[in-house]
Amino acid sequence: MSTWVLLRGLTRESRHWGGFAQTLREQVPDARLVPLDLPGNGRLNALRTPRSVEEMAEFARAELRRQGVAPPYHVLAMSLGAMVTVAWSRDHPQELAACVLINTSLRPFSPFTHRLRPASAVTLLRLMLLARTDREWEETILRMTSRHRERHPAVLDDWLAWRRENPVARANALRQLLAAARFRAPLAKPEPPMLILASAQDALVDPRCSRQLASRWGVAIAEHASAGHDLPLDDGPWVAAQVRDWLARAAPP
Repeated sequence: MSTWVLLRGLTRESRHWGGFAQTLREQVPDARLVPLDLPGNGRLNALRTPRSVEEMAEFARAELRRQGVAPPYHVLAMSLGAMVTVAWSRDHPQELAACVLINTSLRPFSPFTHRLRPASAVTLLRLMLLARTDREWEETILRMTSRHRERHPAVLDDWLAWRRENPVARANALRQLLAAARFRAPLAKPEPPMLILASAQDALVDPRCSRQLASRWGVAIAEHASAGHDLPLDDGPWVAAQVRDWLARAAPP
């Protein structure tokens, strides 16, 4: 059995994986899934978000030890969670068997205007500082991150319920945004095997970030033609199939 750690992005929690977890289990039957929340999000919303991606990685490692989950780990992560995975793979490569990075963006490989599209940066800052209602927040996030909202009409109600149950403090949201902006990835690819997945229609992060990273590190990349930033939401079966096929290609004969 392989242990798969799932990490979400900015202000999101483990419940935001939705039905994707079951989809991944169907394609990777031996997977033991361990979704984690980062400090400040989900059930950990009362905690102060660390100021650095590296501290988030150390928290994830400590949380797995607390749960009695031993390495090696496979990690599937998106956006900020993928940055945490990169820091983890750089500092503790022996703990990670494989990494799947979804719609992430890293210094020094991409400029800020690619890492966070300018229009979305303005929208996010306005949301963090001025949003008046939970519905305004979640509707805006859904518009920014999904290109196929018609496929999941009930997701907004779920997101609203989770936000009301475990609200993310504005200060924690800003700390996450700043930590992501400051994080600097290594020039050389970390040791663990990696797969990069990207969305061609990502309105939040320019897919050129994933392409550039794949080119510089020499790793496999697959790009979805129509999905938005939340690729597991827009087409979870595609993501799971990409992971399954990548694992099959990497398996010894």
